[in-house]
Amino acid sequence: MNELQNRTLALFFCQNVPACGLEERKSLEKRYGKGLRLFPLPCSGRLDSVHLLRALEEFADAAFVVACPEGACRHFEGNRRAVKRVERTRAILQSIGLEGDRVDILVQSKENPMTLAQWVDVLSLRVAAMRPSPVHKKGRPRGMMAARSA
Repeated sequence: MNELQNRTLALFFCQNVPACGLEERKSLEKRYGKGLRLFPLPCSGRLDSVHLLRALEEFADAAFVVACPEGACRHFEGNRRAVKRVERTRAILQSIGLEGDRVDILVQSKENPMTLAQWVDVLSLRVAAMRPSPVHKKGRPRGMMAARSA
């Protein structure tokens, strides 16, 4: 069953997450439809607050990041940088009156890493429990491009 029927999850993930290849992503996108948008990253440290904020502004009810295990980043400290950026994004959301739990970072376990599909299953339940984003109210133009043309 599609837990994201009325919500949209933007999932940014390190390409070191097990089973995150093209075939797996296509299968997840087919299963969840418009409720899931996947964004593979060469390293979670490449993510910036702007990416998360833009996803929340344009289409997502929540934006999450899956990073490789602490100390196992191919790029040394990418996952630590990603944690700081997600925390900064959470603070920005709270400062404008939105729930900070609309963004989060999840760090893989070295001992028991989860596949991309497992992460999506867990996170879809979390997002389905959220109220719809107040940013996407009907009748309001969505995103910066819509605001400029209005």
